[in-house]
Amino acid sequence: MSPLVILSLLIPLAGTTLGSAMVFFLKKEINQKLQKVLLGFASGVMIAASIWSLLQPAIDNYEKDDYRMWLIPAVGFLIGVGFLLLLDYLIPHMHINKGEEGKVKNKLSKTFKMMLAVTLHNVPEGLSVGVIISSAITGNINEQAMLALSIGIAIQNFLEGAIVSMPLKEEGCSKTKAFLLGFLSGVVEPVAALLAIGLTSLVSSILPITLAFAAGAMIYVVVEELIPEANEGKHSNLATIGLAVGFVLMMVLDIALG
Repeated sequence: MSPLVILSLLIPLAGTTLGSAMVFFLKKEINQKLQKVLLGFASGVMIAASIWSLLQPAIDNYEKDDYRMWLIPAVGFLIGVGFLLLLDYLIPHMHINKGEEGKVKNKLSKTFKMMLAVTLHNVPEGLSVGVIISSAITGNINEQAMLALSIGIAIQNFLEGAIVSMPLKEEGCSKTKAFLLGFLSGVVEPVAALLAIGLTSLVSSILPITLAFAAGAMIYVVVEELIPEANEGKHSNLATIGLAVGFVLMMVLDIALG
């Protein structure tokens, strides 16, 4: 692997780690208005990344008159949504402002369920990084576009890490434990990325469908979790502003570096 590939693999985890480390520097939970902006921003980044970094490269793998140009991305996208829907149903987890979800009859602690909720968010992001790295390795895209996606996800991971670690502390975790749980929730990203790289390197022909799969999984997280959380209560317009800024930033990064 080239240095840029290794960097792209690790940058998202670094974002989560730095965000989780905010628990050592902030005394109180992040202001609710700021949380809405950050959740909206993360949503915008993920939507733009799904379009320009994942779906568009999947489409570009085929000639204009090839029916697979629309069929493969459509099928992959729907499978990605279905996969996250299944995980959401099977894995017990809990969000900060919601009750328990998934298989609720279990003995897991509230803290661990909150960590699992964040881990679920990170699975599609890790898959996205992995398939885009595979695209760069095979020459379908350049390494700058790969780095752009990695940076975009790292930015929203930083925000998510901070949003998650602070409530864990408020729930009674020590600062160190809240940081470690935030960090561990991000470890799934490079693991998922490596699995995606390994799979697509073994069967390179599945790259287009894996790109679309990752896009569907990311959009599921945005629609099912991030946007509803951002629009709860007052000041939902702040989330809309954050989404617009995140979307444009990720779009510019992808197009400019691509």
